[in-house]
Amino acid sequence: MLLRHTSKELIERKALTVNPAKTCQPVGAMYAALGVHKCFPHSHGSQGCCAYHRSALTRHYKEPIMAGTSSFTEGASVFGGQANLVQAINNIFTIYNPDIIAVHTTCLSETIGDDIPQIVSKARSSGKVPDGKYVIYANTPSYVGSHVTGFANMVAGIIRAFALPDENRLLNRINIIPGWVEPPDMAEIHRIMAVMKARYLLLPDTSGVLDAPLTGKHAFYPKGGVTIDAMKSLGASASTLALGSFASTTGAEMLLRLTDVSFEVEDLPIGLRGTDRFLMAVSRLTGSEIPEELEDERGRLVDIISDMHQYLFKKTFALFGDPDQLIPLTEFLLDLDMVPKYIISGTPGSYFKKRMDELLAKYNHTAVVKNGPQADMFYLHQLIKNEKVDLLIGNTYGKYIARDEDIPFMRYGFPILDRIGHSYFPSVGYMGAMRLLTRILDLFLDRQDRDSTEEDFELVM
Repeated sequence: MLLRHTSKELIERKALTVNPAKTCQPVGAMYAALGVHKCFPHSHGSQGCCAYHRSALTRHYKEPIMAGTSSFTEGASVFGGQANLVQAINNIFTIYNPDIIAVHTTCLSETIGDDIPQIVSKARSSGKVPDGKYVIYANTPSYVGSHVTGFANMVAGIIRAFALPDENRLLNRINIIPGWVEPPDMAEIHRIMAVMKARYLLLPDTSGVLDAPLTGKHAFYPKGGVTIDAMKSLGASASTLALGSFASTTGAEMLLRLTDVSFEVEDLPIGLRGTDRFLMAVSRLTGSEIPEELEDERGRLVDIISDMHQYLFKKTFALFGDPDQLIPLTEFLLDLDMVPKYIISGTPGSYFKKRMDELLAKYNHTAVVKNGPQADMFYLHQLIKNEKVDLLIGNTYGKYIARDEDIPFMRYGFPILDRIGHSYFPSVGYMGAMRLLTRILDLFLDRQDRDSTEEDFELVM
């Protein structure tokens, strides 16, 4: 309906993006900052920018997102935003009393060249930052990268502000940078580490913040989020496990430079093999054994795959979303004997296509893989118009393609604006893989029920 004007003819585009399969850096920076306890995100730019960033997160999590803005007007746009930011820092500490203000830039402040470290230094020297309080920052211009890039830059900014070198290393403790995942995914990582009895620090941590319970009492700063003391002790860990190359490598590299804590990069623990690698890495780095409880969870996942393989075999799929999520998700679907057709990400970076090509070659498959500016929803729709798929997976913006082309659609990634569950149930680990698998199976079985004739409408499937 809404997109039926999309043409089937593929024409190379070099300077035009239509419905990008991403959003902008400050959204990711704001999300990362919310994973720090008593941290108040601040958007250095116009009110409209901050309103969009807040609304994107609020609609996705169905929770009010608190953030400040420097409220640029024409004057600040011409003469610079120093006065606005200094005044904002004073107002935020006076009125909202956070422990930390996390400043991220926008297109406007980056274009005019505001020097954020200098402005923050000015605020400190003029007494606008109370004793024991912190102002941290990240440069997040919206015209490069994506929300994933912004998340990575803010994580690096957090580490730059707090990580301290420590010669007294805790040889069996690791840092985990979880990448852009949902609060229940971070909670699932906590659970897995507790079951393994492994020592760790998780940064950032939005569990208990954006999935906080409704108690009847307002808490401006929920109890979740990584604490200042924990962040200052990052340099005491033996190593860092960065989950997802795009979202976590920047922070791990910053920590290495500041504290000499080495790091390893692994895929997000999505699906069977992704979770296997995560658990093996944790076991190797901490010395903790993988307990029977987790082996049983793996066995249940394999049992579902075995029981329902007939409904998955040779089903074709198209994916769009964040690169760190698409890589292990594609691997999981390949393990289910499904067939990839189109894999699209708006986040730029050559590693994505390189890794995807290696993965597809390993499974003897080919697919259209594209990321960056012209890897957009218009392009994906054109591909699907030329050859349909059995399943589409991506954020809410895919619903228009799914409706127009009559394709089963599983909402996954960011943002999801028209369904709930993503902020309460994990997609990582074996338990998360079981949830993903049952959601996919429900779509296929619902479609079979819908399309079957009267005589083929079965009770048991």
